[in-house]
Amino acid sequence: MSVAVIPDQAQATPLLSVQGLTKHFPARNGRIVHAVEDVSFDVRRGSTVGLVGESGSGKTTAGRAILRLVEPTAGKALFDGVDLFSLSAREMRTYRQKLQIVFQDPFSSLNPRMRIAAIIGEALDARGFARGKRRADRVAELLALVGLSPDHASRYPHEFSGGQRQRIGIARALAVEPEFIVADEPVSALDVSVQAQVLNLLGELQKRLGLTLLFIAHDLSVVEYLCDEVVVMYLGRVMERGPRRLLYAAPRHPYTKALLATAPVPDPTRRRTRVALHGDIPSPIDPPSGCVFRTRCPEAIAACAGMIPPLDHVGGGHHVACIRHNDKTI
Repeated sequence: MSVAVIPDQAQATPLLSVQGLTKHFPARNGRIVHAVEDVSFDVRRGSTVGLVGESGSGKTTAGRAILRLVEPTAGKALFDGVDLFSLSAREMRTYRQKLQIVFQDPFSSLNPRMRIAAIIGEALDARGFARGKRRADRVAELLALVGLSPDHASRYPHEFSGGQRQRIGIARALAVEPEFIVADEPVSALDVSVQAQVLNLLGELQKRLGLTLLFIAHDLSVVEYLCDEVVVMYLGRVMERGPRRLLYAAPRHPYTKALLATAPVPDPTRRRTRVALHGDIPSPIDPPSGCVFRTRCPEAIAACAGMIPPLDHVGGGHHVACIRHNDKTI
């Protein structure tokens, strides 16, 4: 498998542009679950964007809606200029090869009745990539690519550790040579030492193969290590987004500050100010009026209940959705 070389101009061009993504689910008594509301961000070709937030923030739903694993309610997802949401089911099938996903749980995402060769080879069969010896050679190549032995192809998933299973999941996603991968919390179920190994693997694969990644996580320390840009979500909406270095050096939104305050810092000389968040994330069936974060925000004022703050640009590609922390109020 050759090393991908991405031209500088291509690096500046979004491979994926998500515009106004909204996903609602029906609930009882005619009510609606507002899982994702008006989410917009770009993913540059060859880069990694982190989608971060607590459980219930809508980040996994957003990732799956982009891939049309759940059907979006509104918005656009322009992949290389083509709106994925406007495609028919038949047209979308032609894009499945380019768009893949690595699931969160390495234990339930692999069929326990299938050998590893069949799990990885299933994608090859579906796309007609290889048959017979070529198929076996390709499976062996993919296993080696993710740091496993080709001999593992004859084993079953229960014979592997969680980290090894996630490597198999990554190999399966790479089988059809995708351009874009959604990594849905791929290390959250793993031990800390194993997390680092899988993160290193993803970083190496991205550089070697020229992959574009949407990395979903709840841990900002993980995202800082891997991602070029960060999108912070809360209760279905984007609170803040921007280049990693700006967002970590000077977070503007109170929610981002709170997430950073709880993230572990490997350097003992660095200290972060603790930000207390009281209560639980509200129900997406009945989200708060105005800013959805206001019920837990330590800096909320009365005006926060009266308007949904726009995602304002505050410089350098940094955007913030807060009436107290945008470029108009500082």
